[in-house]
Amino acid sequence: MPAITSANVANAIVKLVAVDALPALMGNLVLGNLVNRDFEPTLASAGDTVNVPIPPTLTANNIAEGGSVVAQNPNLGNAQIVLNTHAEATFQIPDVTKVLAVPDLLQLYMQPAVVALAEKIESDILSLYSQFTANTPVGTGGVPLTEAAIDAAETALFQAKVPASAPKYLVVDGNAYSALRQIPRFSEFRTAGEAGLRALIDGTVGKIKDFYVFRSQFVQKTGSSPVTTHNLAFTKNAIGLVIRRLPQPLPGTGAIAEYAELGNFGMRVIMSYQPNTLAQQFTVDVLYGCAVLRNNHGVQVRS
Repeated sequence: MPAITSANVANAIVKLVAVDALPALMGNLVLGNLVNRDFEPTLASAGDTVNVPIPPTLTANNIAEGGSVVAQNPNLGNAQIVLNTHAEATFQIPDVTKVLAVPDLLQLYMQPAVVALAEKIESDILSLYSQFTANTPVGTGGVPLTEAAIDAAETALFQAKVPASAPKYLVVDGNAYSALRQIPRFSEFRTAGEAGLRALIDGTVGKIKDFYVFRSQFVQKTGSSPVTTHNLAFTKNAIGLVIRRLPQPLPGTGAIAEYAELGNFGMRVIMSYQPNTLAQQFTVDVLYGCAVLRNNHGVQVRS
């Protein structure tokens, strides 16, 4: 058995913090869990660009007997995601040994830091609404969300040739979600069956017009009197979120880092000593970028 040293204890503390960090982040993300994150989690630096290939469009040609094929020269599309956001949340713990003895104290410190990072990621993804220009926005600003607007959004994605097998998501704010729960045909057992019962009793909308419905506190709003809420209907491939692993601190600088990674999500947890406050400082940080990948796979749903 290896000897217990101060270095071993320090590394164990950072690992303990990192283990608690990622589940808290995943639990507080809405958009981050719906968009495309299928990108290799390699080391990167702020300002790096990730190139995401977009499949080209090909056409089918009728070949007559004795004829020849028609060669096509498709251009592979490319979407660029710039890692332009380095978000961090830092806190200090005066007596870190007490945290090791009482794990619940660690969650009290860690939860607010991770929630702050999750809120930042959510807000940045929802800020992409204005870049969805391929499909005409549906709904009317300042007017409660209606069944007709949701129907128009689904039709717009169908007309844009979004694959029928691709799950469709509708992310709305609290007021729009409330309006959906009050659509009579979707909130009564006699008209919507079990789904209507769940909306009436549990308050969950579930699925409407082939959209899985979610609500977020960070749906963007513009204007005043009336305020326009920019809800978003999209598929997974409409938006890309790239999170990259940040490098380890330089050896000998007194900082120890561990990584928490799951499902192409990754964050770094750094512990260092602050002599001015006689406390251990923890920094949870993440480097990421988000961008529209397929413009025609998303549509603004205004309310």
